[in-house]
Amino acid sequence: MTKLGFIGCGNMATAVIQGVLAKGLVQPQDVTVSCSSAARAAERAVQLGACAASCNADVAAVADVLFLSVKPQQYEDVIEEVRDLVDETKVVVTIAPGKTLAWLDARFGKEVKIVRCMPNTPALVGEGLTSYCPNDAVSPEELALVEGLLDCFGKRMRLPEHLIDAASAVGGSAPAFVFSFIEALADGGVAEGLPRAKALEVAAQTVLGSAKMVLETGEHPGVLKDQVCSPGGSTIKGVEALEKAAFRGAVIDAVRTTAAAARGL
Repeated sequence: MTKLGFIGCGNMATAVIQGVLAKGLVQPQDVTVSCSSAARAAERAVQLGACAASCNADVAAVADVLFLSVKPQQYEDVIEEVRDLVDETKVVVTIAPGKTLAWLDARFGKEVKIVRCMPNTPALVGEGLTSYCPNDAVSPEELALVEGLLDCFGKRMRLPEHLIDAASAVGGSAPAFVFSFIEALADGGVAEGLPRAKALEVAAQTVLGSAKMVLETGEHPGVLKDQVCSPGGSTIKGVEALEKAAFRGAVIDAVRTTAAAARGL
């Protein structure tokens, strides 16, 4: 049975672990986690049914697939801790914007099998989208193993590395934009007299349904938008208000700003 190790066990790592365990790909005893403290690791291990490690090196020592799920700023220190324990039998999965395969290779100082991944928080409800790319050291069999793990908490999309940060901005950071949009829709509903809870339910379900229409019909979003907008109707007047507020331009700017920031991490 493949043994998984997680250095860092925040929300994203928890989503990965829960998805993998739910699919039965590994057993809880085959998952080892470390956190910022041994007490925190023990707490998360109890929550997940996994094993707790007292330090990062202990995780690297037992893992066949090692997830580095700490903040980008911590990567250099973590790699320094585990470098000597990562050999040709292990695959390292990174979850950090801006940390390129070349940067990672340089920090390990030797050939290491690495799959660079960028999941997003909808993984917590099994609807994640993970963009990923392997380095040349990862075999087809090893990549298939990692892909099977990614499938446990949503969809995956293999991309050339130069597109990973762009995909991260659209997929990884955009849930925050979507949540802001849902909140704003609900605020508008409240302003028009809807109770807050009802307004949030209407807004969230509408966004969910609209996204499903794009994915399942294959229609361009502009075509679907036009189908909602009757000539001279109320909806087109709302679209006009969004255009006057530079809604689409603001969203494009948000994505590009996020991508630029990710490359600088």
